[in-house]
Amino acid sequence: MIERSDDNEVAIVRLDHGPVSAMDAELCEAVAAQFRALGTDPAGAVVLTGTGRAFSAGADLRRLVAEGEPYIRRFVPALDAMFRAVFELGKPVVAAVNGHAIAGGCVLAACADVTLAAEGRGRLGVPELLVGVPFPRVAMEVVRFAVGDVVASRLMLGAQTYPVAEAVALGLVDEVVAPDALLAEAVVRARAMATSVPPDTFAFTKQQLRRDTGERMDRYADEHERTVELWNRHVADGWMAAYLESATAK
Repeated sequence: MIERSDDNEVAIVRLDHGPVSAMDAELCEAVAAQFRALGTDPAGAVVLTGTGRAFSAGADLRRLVAEGEPYIRRFVPALDAMFRAVFELGKPVVAAVNGHAIAGGCVLAACADVTLAAEGRGRLGVPELLVGVPFPRVAMEVVRFAVGDVVASRLMLGAQTYPVAEAVALGLVDEVVAPDALLAEAVVRARAMATSVPPDTFAFTKQQLRRDTGERMDRYADEHERTVELWNRHVADGWMAAYLESATAK
């Protein structure tokens, strides 16, 4: 599901889970475990990337539809835990977005300190509301941190996806890079962040910058049950299945 390699003390974590690295509970759990381990790993920085034409296309909707409430109750907490593990890592994290980063894939990229995207046909965005489900609080706060309240509201309520050039203007992407240079440039950026500042100073400053966001994630944890209820309702009533059918027919 994920692959780990190293380039001179930069850990490269690659999502490799089916054609578009759709997120299921197992992938979320694997990514969370890897990033927790990276907290005490010798690697000084991390590059997070995908495989093929996608960084990640978000949640595996087919599995949500097929397995229903018991799986939803496992998946949503696993999704939250993955986002928090990446968002809170006290080391530089660079997302190398090699293609589509949709819904949870876009949120995962937004967890990074720097987001680079490959020039091309990839799209980014958070169309969760079209799927019929609300944002878990953790995902909502990550997007707010990345782009600010006004743009986050427009992204979430608008529920659209955007080509990479527009994603830069919205703040979802820091820079567009030629596809064949993407990974190397991400490694260079990650290494520079890791070596130009003392690691403890970087970690403390990152913690300071993200502290309020983490506190909001905790403060509104009571929304979890309502979130799961709405996910389950719109799986049960066929909304998610209808969206999936429409999306795959395009």
